[in-house]
Amino acid sequence: MIFSRKRAGDGRQASDERAAEAVVGHGTDEPAGPARGPYDVSEAPAGVQRLDLGSLQIPAVPDVEVRVQADPQGVIQQVVLVHGQSALQLGVFAAPRSEGIWDEVREEIRQSLFNDGAAAQERQGEYGPELHARVRTPDGVTDLRFVGIDGPRWMVRGVYQGEAAADPTAAGPLAQVLDGLVVDRGQEAKPVREPLPLRLPREVAEQAGPADEGAPAAPGPIQA
Repeated sequence: MIFSRKRAGDGRQASDERAAEAVVGHGTDEPAGPARGPYDVSEAPAGVQRLDLGSLQIPAVPDVEVRVQADPQGVIQQVVLVHGQSALQLGVFAAPRSEGIWDEVREEIRQSLFNDGAAAQERQGEYGPELHARVRTPDGVTDLRFVGIDGPRWMVRGVYQGEAAADPTAAGPLAQVLDGLVVDRGQEAKPVREPLPLRLPREVAEQAGPADEGAPAAPGPIQA
């Protein structure tokens, strides 16, 4: 796990099977929660080791590296998960109580990509409509796959890069992490689409020092 600071279906199927077993194990007297996440904190299954970043709690999945860029105060600006030749950038945003926002956000992403000279195709994924695009970056041509999940007063946006963007079946452990995410929206009022606050755990922020500024950085941020 790498925490870097800035200056001034295979895994999915196994996850679903474990979730189903957990629901059955609770018996019929208790209401069954969602078979998979991202979960609202009020519905998250217990007994799972997670990295608590405030509004997002990331489950520990073998061979998945969590790369976090934060300012000197520990406020996180970017979260990227890496597995092999694939990466998944995560963001979580405030949404209204009455309706989801992914449809609207997805159209804005499509328009933004079009303005930058990249055509995006909409395809049906396991969470519903996704956007697939191929863009030019300073490092060459890169495949991107945008996934959105609407929850109660929040939306999680995931952006796959690399093999998992071109071939969703290659997402493996990264998809397993997405399935196990927990969102803690909080009760305070927030403007729609405002990023929910993410912070390094206190013990990590206290241990991190100037030397960490030279640690490997996550892939560059992707603007929606």
